[in-house]
Amino acid sequence: MIRSSTSPELHYGEAQAAESSSDFIPKMKICLKELRETFNCLKLIQKKEWYDETKLTELILENTELIAIFVSSLKTAHNNRK
Repeated sequence: MIRSSTSPELHYGEAQAAESSSDFIPKMKICLKELRETFNCLKLIQKKEWYDETKLTELILENTELIAIFVSSLKTAHNNRK
């Protein structure tokens, strides 16, 4: 969980330093993949009731919002590339 939840930030830093859209898009896809992995971990934790439900709900919402932002950013990058 810690690895997958901190990885998007590190990969996003790499994406920000991308030299081209061809470099940016794959790095953003890795960020998105890690966010989705984190989402799955959070849902598992929720199902098993291993953490406070209120805080977990906040984390799941924030993660979902980040996924939406990254999906939108990737769509924009793909459209700008065309």
